[in-house]
Amino acid sequence: MDDAFCDLSVLLSCCNQGEAPAFLVDDLQKDLTNGFHLKLKGHETAINTGDNKTYVIAGTEYESTPTIEVRIYDKNTDEWVIPIVLGIKPKSSKGHTSVLLDEGRILVIKGNSTSDDCFWFLEVNTAFVREQKKRFETDVVAWSRGVIGEAEIPIVISGPSGVGKGTLISKLMEEFPSMFGFSVSHTTRAPRSKEQNGVHYHFTERSAMEKDIKDGKFLEFASVHGNLYGTSIEAVEAVTDKGKRCILDIDVQGARSVRGSSLEAIFIFISPPSFEDLEKRLRARRTETEEQIQKRLKNARTEIEQGNSPGHFDCILVNDDLETCYKNLKKLLGLNEGADTTQKLLPELVEMHLEHRVSKIDQKILINCGNAEENSYRNMFLLDFSSIKGGAPGRTRGLNLLTVEPSINGYKMLS
Repeated sequence: MDDAFCDLSVLLSCCNQGEAPAFLVDDLQKDLTNGFHLKLKGHETAINTGDNKTYVIAGTEYESTPTIEVRIYDKNTDEWVIPIVLGIKPKSSKGHTSVLLDEGRILVIKGNSTSDDCFWFLEVNTAFVREQKKRFETDVVAWSRGVIGEAEIPIVISGPSGVGKGTLISKLMEEFPSMFGFSVSHTTRAPRSKEQNGVHYHFTERSAMEKDIKDGKFLEFASVHGNLYGTSIEAVEAVTDKGKRCILDIDVQGARSVRGSSLEAIFIFISPPSFEDLEKRLRARRTETEEQIQKRLKNARTEIEQGNSPGHFDCILVNDDLETCYKNLKKLLGLNEGADTTQKLLPELVEMHLEHRVSKIDQKILINCGNAEENSYRNMFLLDFSSIKGGAPGRTRGLNLLTVEPSINGYKMLS
């Protein structure tokens, strides 16, 4: 029997015999020191952290779209603080539980919801939050939705105009339509004829996009002819949520912005065999005026210099011959013959009951669904968060959810 199974058996045994494990959420909420007495109302939980702060997490019901809100009691100053909240807020539910995972994260489990929406991470002291606290000079928290299972990291493909990166991406999408997807960019310009919102672009108001940029929700953005264009973190995550690998076709400046963000990605630069060859390709297209060609060539020279500079891209592919370059691109992405090229199956959804109790041991959470007062549990789950990746303002991925149940000889995992 491995260590993880032994830990689980001990924990389940304690719960079965009515003994309280070391880290029950109910106990965490009761132990409020420094003379501070908190009376929780309705759908509220309170979590103490090591910096003498208590995070009160409450579901609201008075808004048009109810969300879970956060306020902080600072024991050092004896004051309440309403923090700046970054990331996508979880919608409110009729009940939730909270547990402190480490010094930087609180796990919130929403009752009466499915496993694709019930696990949320409230970041209170992660590297991203600390950076934002310096920027805003006040308390900051950030939400990140927890996702079951692993995901392929996005691909950022850059290169100067005329190098053929669009053709390479089109070939990739045509050969592997179920594996890859594009993120839909945002823009503040008005839609053109036959353009659909959410398909060609996410059309938005300038004030709304500027606020989202300020709140760190965009990986990259640029102003073009007086309009803003950009790639939001949510747009990339939405592709990954569907079990596909996201491709971002952006310029070198945008790629550098993505590189400096919290998104983990592979960065590929498509380079021409020579600057002279690139000029020939641009002129052969016969789609631009001489003035436009000169502007593209000027930009291309800068992009080639930056693309070949160390630290900007993980790999440089020279597009001397299209088929050879495409073959090298597939090899780089692990798309050799015999490789699994099917779309990743999404995890089967699990229903999280409204009434549930959670217990923490090491890097696992035991979830008992049912009536605690009657000691009747309909389902038991084990949530393993030891391999989580990512985080606010995107998703937290890598959760592993197992179904467990007691047995005559101990306890066993069902999935």
